[in-house]
Amino acid sequence: MMEEHDIKDKIIRGSEELFMKYGVRSVSMDDVARHLSMSKKTLYQYFADKDEIVTMVAAYHMEKDQKQYESFHTSAKNAIDELVKISSCLKRDLQKMNPSLLFDLQKFHAKAWSAWLGHKQLFIRDSIVRNLKQGIEEGFFRPEINTDILSTMRLELIQLTFDEQIFPSSKYDLAEVNLQIFEHFIYGILTDKGCKVYEKYKLQSNNPELIPQSL
Repeated sequence: MMEEHDIKDKIIRGSEELFMKYGVRSVSMDDVARHLSMSKKTLYQYFADKDEIVTMVAAYHMEKDQKQYESFHTSAKNAIDELVKISSCLKRDLQKMNPSLLFDLQKFHAKAWSAWLGHKQLFIRDSIVRNLKQGIEEGFFRPEINTDILSTMRLELIQLTFDEQIFPSSKYDLAEVNLQIFEHFIYGILTDKGCKVYEKYKLQSNNPELIPQSL
């Protein structure tokens, strides 16, 4: 028999799958119960309402993301390598993410939205600043860039891609929009040396057999 912690974890993971695919607003407690093959009564034994599930899913997702992005930093050979790893991961994740996700949180789930804003400012922004400073020290990023301004811009550009009024999902692919904006961002901060290294890493990412792993 499953323990209470295991059941809560199953509900959180299953809910995350649905929210990522369909957004938050369109997923009901009935949908979650059906997806997990359990009764709605069981859901309410562990969570007061949908809002609590959304809040817990957001916390779980952000903790998972933080561990993953920290692993990119520790395993990366340099600042550019880290950005390439992050870009590949972001593209993969966004291909599975419903564009309405952030809008749903902002409009209907204040606690989860507040947690996201805190995560964005405290972890993601600090990670971007650290990466920019590292890239400058390594000679890959232009020394005159303002890391405070650029990190803020990068953060807001990511969030901008979820705005249906600017990039309607009927016309734009979320992952492609983010890839284009990422390319625009990184080419704007690279030195000539950094540009050459980035091009090599991009080639390696697309064709691993062509580029030595020592790069």
